[in-house]
Amino acid sequence: MKYSESLKKNSDFQLVYKKGTSFANRYLVMYVRENQLNRNRVGISVSKKVGNSVVRHHLTRLIRESYRLNEERFKNGYDIVVIVRVNGKEQGFHSFQSALLHLGRLHKIMRSEENEKSIDSND
Repeated sequence: MKYSESLKKNSDFQLVYKKGTSFANRYLVMYVRENQLNRNRVGISVSKKVGNSVVRHHLTRLIRESYRLNEERFKNGYDIVVIVRVNGKEQGFHSFQSALLHLGRLHKIMRSEENEKSIDSND
């Protein structure tokens, strides 16, 4: 992850829950809060209700990978917490990727299409 790091401290998660805004869809809940940094910090939470540790870690890896592949599409300067819902237990990579991008658009933390084209042409 070029532009991002992980949220690790419980206090950071709690701050995002309390002060941030949230949107949800069928598989994910996303909390977002501005962090005054020039990078994003991403935290992923999967409850024990979703499954055993193997299932939870698998889902965490799917979310992290879908964010990593699309991170240049997200604006910088946010703390983002993604929570996997129980419905997401049986879903695959593409479902999570589309759910993550959908929530990013709802929060208005996605870069505009014009900026994406200029980033792609620079590569």
